[in-house]
Amino acid sequence: MTPTPPPERRLAILLTALLAVLLAGSLAPAAAAETRTPATLKKELPGNAPNRTGGKDYYLDATNGRDDAPGTSPRTAWRTLAKANATTFAPGDRILLKAGEQWHDEQLWPKGSGSAGRPITISAYGDARAGLPYIATNGKVPSPFKADGTKNPDTVGLTGAIVLRNQQYFEIDHVELSNDDDFATDITTGGYVRDGIAVSINADLLEPGADSVMDHFRITDVHVHDLDGPSTWQKIHYGGVNFQVFGAKSYKEYGTGGHHFKDVRIEDNTFTKVELHAVQFAFNWFAADGRDAGEYDESGKFHEGWEQLWVRTRDLYSRDVYIGHNYAQSIGQGAFQFANSKHMTAEYNEVNGFLERYDAVSCGLYLWAGADSVMQYNEVYGGPDNEYDGTPWDLEYTNFNVTYQFNYSHDNAAGWMAYMGNSSNSVARYNLSVNDNGVLVKNMLSTNYSPTYFVNNTFVYDGADLDYVHDETFLSRVYFLNNIFYNTSKSEPTPWYRRTGALRQAVFASNDYYEADGTHSAQEPADKAGLRVDPRFAGDPAEYVTGAGVNRIRKAAAHFRLRDDSPLIDAGRYNPHLGTEDFLGTHLYYGDAPDIGIAESKTGKKVRNPVDTDPIEEEQGDGRANLALGKPVTASSTHPGANGTLGAVNLTDGDPATRWAAADDAAYPITLDVDFGADTTFDEVYLDEYTDSGTNPRVRTFELQRWDAGAGAWVTFASGADGIGHDRSVTGFGTVTTARLRVALTGQQPTEVYTPTLTEVAVHRAGA
Repeated sequence: MTPTPPPERRLAILLTALLAVLLAGSLAPAAAAETRTPATLKKELPGNAPNRTGGKDYYLDATNGRDDAPGTSPRTAWRTLAKANATTFAPGDRILLKAGEQWHDEQLWPKGSGSAGRPITISAYGDARAGLPYIATNGKVPSPFKADGTKNPDTVGLTGAIVLRNQQYFEIDHVELSNDDDFATDITTGGYVRDGIAVSINADLLEPGADSVMDHFRITDVHVHDLDGPSTWQKIHYGGVNFQVFGAKSYKEYGTGGHHFKDVRIEDNTFTKVELHAVQFAFNWFAADGRDAGEYDESGKFHEGWEQLWVRTRDLYSRDVYIGHNYAQSIGQGAFQFANSKHMTAEYNEVNGFLERYDAVSCGLYLWAGADSVMQYNEVYGGPDNEYDGTPWDLEYTNFNVTYQFNYSHDNAAGWMAYMGNSSNSVARYNLSVNDNGVLVKNMLSTNYSPTYFVNNTFVYDGADLDYVHDETFLSRVYFLNNIFYNTSKSEPTPWYRRTGALRQAVFASNDYYEADGTHSAQEPADKAGLRVDPRFAGDPAEYVTGAGVNRIRKAAAHFRLRDDSPLIDAGRYNPHLGTEDFLGTHLYYGDAPDIGIAESKTGKKVRNPVDTDPIEEEQGDGRANLALGKPVTASSTHPGANGTLGAVNLTDGDPATRWAAADDAAYPITLDVDFGADTTFDEVYLDEYTDSGTNPRVRTFELQRWDAGAGAWVTFASGADGIGHDRSVTGFGTVTTARLRVALTGQQPTEVYTPTLTEVAVHRAGA
């Protein structure tokens, strides 16, 4: 059926929005945010003002226009979008749709591109009280698939109510869009792809030597609603505003440094009942699936094609992207999915419900395979109860220098932050989480290049409803500094983990662990400077603020600032990863030390240029000396790949992020010989296997041997038949004195195919 909104819809939109403005000053504690319907309340629409970009204005009127008219004035307006689609516009031209008019079963795809300072504009003119001009494409778009289900190079990217392909310098504002043929029925199967605004680069359709970087896009004051598609992944993205790069060949066959978007701003838009996404940025196709499309990074770690390290190594990031002040409600999959971008800022976006009509995984707002970007002042709520992902935020694969700060999430049943790993310098700081009662830090599928920092976050949760703080195993170093873990349950203590050794790589320092019933879990991590006290928040945690709107997010955060008598003032620890200000914009820091939690109190003297005089990164775990540290190691077999970075030297470098690996054809026993250089006495040997996504522990049996110089032979003094895995500490053999230690790997786990890979061999002596 073709959805035709009733005439009274425009008036209802106007009245609803006006009421929202009148009520915007109130803060509704602990209540679900109401549905929001956008409207244009400005006195004048942009198309009523003179063209200031030097081009011509072209007008469209669906009721009184004529396609045989010149189209250059409201009186001589064109009637159909097809007329505009057949026109190649020049830089500075404007395509102006009349307020209150509707175009059904059509999509708008104007040809041409603007230029620097002279964009082509799609906007509105007429009486603002009539409502936004409305393009209801009703699913009448070409399929991006061939008959066999593979992507069609000629039609991918042409699935929007508004389409731009290999075009640049465009500004779109003040339009309403939908793209579904039946608003009341949810599509769950089939091959349907429907966008609001589809902007694409099709690498295969660019002329040789043509510019492959598409520059300058502005999308503002647009309302997109009712986009529908199946509930399963079709290997193609679609959504309210969708930026994609397509290519049918392998990424290796395209040049470097191009095929991306630059200078993009998407702001002040509303997305309601759309899928997959409200806003989406990503590469697509480019034959990047599977191992054949993979590559090794500079540290010797292998990445399959889908991890998209190639976006970084070939400098294909979209860049200089701003996405802010958008509202998304009832989103089918992940609301704001960003990828393959650097220098991106996403702020003041609000998500009210996501993953509502989709069977796979995603998150509320996140960036993957990105760099040098910040997600801040966003609010996400209404997420699903999902075993995998489903969280409001996600520290994703192949991110470099990505920070989540000053965000507010609440009432998300899956938890708080998905954490994939395979990243460098990921930081989550000064964020507020209330009743994200799933897993606070969810997953970790891969090791990282450098430590991750969770600092000065405030977590308020119900321990009886919370699944875990962490559900898998941290595979690389993670620091938790100055966080508040506030359990409101009076019956259950905080459940910290479900897997033994889950927190082995996590360091907790100067956090506060508050249990409402006074009972602390035996799983609670060691924290020598930690506290177990009531933070004394300014507001009642049970009356947390909702419904205020993301533009007043600091009002919600202020509810959890510390009272003047809080024991958490000056109780934290400084680290450069704290940044320079707190959630409320207060300088860091005042007094003797930073405060614990999301808000710094102006108590004490202002420390203008803080210095970390006691770096936590330099602390040695248990303070014991590693007698094997820096000693030479000889392996009977070493893997030749990964650019030669898998050598045995990594076993004694003290860095758990490096590793040794045996060659694929290595025969057991595989030996690792540590040369102390002189007789050394020890009573413990520590072994650790490398694991990652798809890499499991591989060693089943092993022996520890000492070199007997007199006999000229290796002598076994300990052995194991139950594997090594992580953090295997071998003791009980008394003391051994020798100049050389051999770790002999004698047997493989029956479920494993590949040869062993270890991160560390350490040697200790009690009291040393």
